[in-house]
Amino acid sequence: MKFVIKLFPEITIKSKPVRQRQVRQLRDNIRKLLKPVDEQLKVSGQWDKIEVDIPNELADLGPTVAEMLQRIPGIANIIEVQEHSFKTFDDILEKAIPLYSPVLEGKTFVVRVKRAGKHDFTSVDLERYIGGGLRKLTQAKNVDLHHPEVIVKLEVRDDKVYLIERRYEGLGGFPLGSQDAVLSLISGGFDSTVSSYLTMKRGLKTHFCFFNLGGAAHEIGVKQVSQHIWQRYGASHRVRFVTVPFEDVVGEILKKVHHSQMGVVLKRMMLRAAEKVAAELGVHALVTGEAVAQVSSQTLANLDVISRASDMLLLRPLITMDKQDIIRLARQIGTEGYAANMPEYCGVISDRPTTRARLDRIEAQEANFDFAVLDQAVANKQVENIDQVLDSVVAMGDVALVNVPSVDDVIVDIRAPDEQERKPLHLTNNLIEHIPFYELLSRRNDFDPGKRYLFYCDKGTMSQMHAGHFKSLGFENIGVYKAS
Repeated sequence: MKFVIKLFPEITIKSKPVRQRQVRQLRDNIRKLLKPVDEQLKVSGQWDKIEVDIPNELADLGPTVAEMLQRIPGIANIIEVQEHSFKTFDDILEKAIPLYSPVLEGKTFVVRVKRAGKHDFTSVDLERYIGGGLRKLTQAKNVDLHHPEVIVKLEVRDDKVYLIERRYEGLGGFPLGSQDAVLSLISGGFDSTVSSYLTMKRGLKTHFCFFNLGGAAHEIGVKQVSQHIWQRYGASHRVRFVTVPFEDVVGEILKKVHHSQMGVVLKRMMLRAAEKVAAELGVHALVTGEAVAQVSSQTLANLDVISRASDMLLLRPLITMDKQDIIRLARQIGTEGYAANMPEYCGVISDRPTTRARLDRIEAQEANFDFAVLDQAVANKQVENIDQVLDSVVAMGDVALVNVPSVDDVIVDIRAPDEQERKPLHLTNNLIEHIPFYELLSRRNDFDPGKRYLFYCDKGTMSQMHAGHFKSLGFENIGVYKAS
């Protein structure tokens, strides 16, 4: 069994040195990914194609190999072929009859030939001969040159003929590693996962940077989806997953920044932190999942102000994409299920967010911010190899959801102070403590082990994340109050 891999067309129009380098990179990527499948798989590369030979005794690996090849950037299509030497047209016809006879029975067909090398015949000569032979020696209905039900495809290269059994569409793009490295700011939602995939597809070695705003549950989810993307589309290259603890940064924003400017300031702080992380990794560009006008922080005015927080090149692959197209692509690459169930952080949501941010006003707000908090967050980052991120995950116990609390339960309202003021929580029989989510960890020693504490927020998302985090730290008397 043989797979013939055709290059992405943009590779074929490069200069000779660039094309050679990219073909070599693609060949090396394929070898690296197929080696764990079986070391007997042979990968060979040429100027215009790459071939994968599978020994006959390993033919059952064909579907696995085909699926893997379809997920490797740089490949336009893959054709599964039978390779034979030939001297005469009859040699080719003899091999074609048993292969194509079952699919031609009762159907119209046409033969199409591609030819490379020097021959004393034309492609049309061979098409006519093989077409006539198949019409006579099989149960085919007839030859139809214009609207055939079956197209019989042959490729001739020098003294070899390839009888094409089936064709698979490739991923396209450039071979991973043929372009520079980037750092993707990933939250685990639809946008950041799709933008990360698109940079991989374009040949960019893509590292991941996660700003942890919501505890261990969110971090685990983002690690899972990041590893999924890497395993499917980027496993030929090892990359890093960086976690930056951002709860204290959020707390500083909530205390020091006007509510209408919070979203823009948070994005600027993330870019500043990501720039520092990227510099340490030797990466020269950042990637975000922002799209024009998708949310209030993504107007052109706001994007402009956000971009000015960093001098590093900022890539926005989704900038003009519609949300439904993004979701459709997430479904195609296998991240939709992750994204749809990913906790959505809502700790910095303004009631009247600015849509036309002005740099002077934003900088005035940031003048109140203690940048030592940001520096400390970057200093406390955790850097892991992407293939090892789940090795460090500690499984969290189930978090109890309580609709009717016992009289002795203490309700902990973890919402930001302005949310608590706008929509106070009232319960007749329970003590309510107000501890903003960004202060929970620093006040964890205040929790009485003899009491049960139920975390509360409006949607229940943040409370579940933080309760799960507390349980992973050994707090067994933690649950979530879910108002009915």
